This record gives sequence, structure tokens and C-alpha cells, in this order.
Amino acid sequence: MDANKGREVKEGFRYTDKHEWIKPDGKGNALCGISDFAQNSLGDIVYVELSASPGSTISAGDVIAVVESAKAASDVYSPVSGKVLELNSAIEDAPETVNKSPYDDGWFIKLELSDTAELEKLMTPAQYTDFLAAGG
Repeated sequence: MDANKGREVKEGFRYTDKHEWIKPDGKGNALCGISDFAQNSLGDIVYVELSASPGSTISAGDVIAVVESAKAASDVYSPVSGKVLELNSAIEDAPETVNKSPYDDGWFIKLELSDTAELEKLMTPAQYTDFLAAGG
């Protein structure tokens, strides 16, 4: 068994204590999704419903999706505020993508950030790694 299974943390991302991630592109936009830890904890994801709408404005903490697995149903929250630019509707048709590729193909929404300073309130990869190690 791989000791790091479910513990991959990527550089260039910021993380929440609810295991969402955001990857800013440096141009004011960012992708959001759930961490490797979150997808691993949920188990096989069988259903994703994206609840944000393109063009809508959301606030940090708003529900952007519902994810269901054999183990549980969970809400997914936006790490930051912004305007929804795009939804990854492919994960609604193939929810297992979130398990296979949580940081790449399994993203949920693309946002135009309202305030890039909100990113500073989120955990860096090192802080998130420590958070997971402490049982977060």
C-alpha cells in the first residue's frame, strides 16, 4: 500500500480546511476542486452535481457542487469569491474522473477572482501537508 495514497499535495495550489483546492493562473482566474485526500476519503465517486452557474457570482464558502460516493454525500465549497466562468460538466458524466485526476481533469469550476487577497487566507501546500499530518 502506498503510504502517500490520498496525500498528494501539489505546488502552485492553495487549500482549505475542508479539503478544497484552488489553482490561480496568475491572470486573475483560478480552477477549483477537491484534494486528493478528499477524493480518497470519499472513496469511489459515483455522482457529481455542479450547482454553480456560469456568469453567476459566488462568495467564499458557497456550495459549488454535491459529490456522492458509496460512503457519503458531501458538499463542495468555493475557497474564494468570484464570477463563475466555466463548469467542468465532463465530471458530471464521468464522476470517477475526480478520483483518477483530482488536480487535473477532475476540477469543478473556473472562477474570475473577486479579490486575490483571499488566496492569502488559504493554506499553502506545506501548511496543508502539516494539516493532513496532524489529522486534518
